[in-house]
Amino acid sequence: MNRNSLCLVLSLIALITAMTACQPASPDTNRDAAKTANANVPKETINPVAIEAEITKLENDWAAASQRHDANAVRKFLADDLVMTYPDGTTGSKASELSVIESGAVTADAWELSDAKVTVLSADAAFITGRSVLKNAKYKDSTMKKAIDISGEYRFTDVYARRNGQWLAVASQTTQIKNPEPGQPATATSSKPPATASPQASPK
Repeated sequence: MNRNSLCLVLSLIALITAMTACQPASPDTNRDAAKTANANVPKETINPVAIEAEITKLENDWAAASQRHDANAVRKFLADDLVMTYPDGTTGSKASELSVIESGAVTADAWELSDAKVTVLSADAAFITGRSVLKNAKYKDSTMKKAIDISGEYRFTDVYARRNGQWLAVASQTTQIKNPEPGQPATATSSKPPATASPQASPK
């Protein structure tokens, strides 16, 4: 190879190398796809006021239906996997809760709900806390000869989840206030009846 040919080859190699170095880097298709996917996902919108109103309504509906022993009205907003926990430590299910409501085992001259507060966790989860005051409340099922007095004050927490667009109660726990503060006002926000699935008469 003569000198001129060698110079030409070397010049071509240098030119190709320079052109390759100037090419832009290959795009990160994974990163670009992730950005596109995230951009297309709508941000979750939460309306706490609307959720609070809905949960409060469900609590009132639960109370009213329980008062008239209308298990069918309550059935539609209790989750199939509902877990009830009563003050004596016993637990109940949707079936047992409906059974107690239908049987009329719990009666009371008055029950008031106060200190109610709804906490919104997300667009599909929320819980309500409050205090129930039961006056002249009794529990008596078919196996008992004498009714048990379950009057008193209780703290409760009801947990709701929105499934397929419908709010359902998924968990409920009640704790008896052993020594309530005297003179504490019970500003009623709804009439929440007790509920129990236990022969120990654990009001909700």
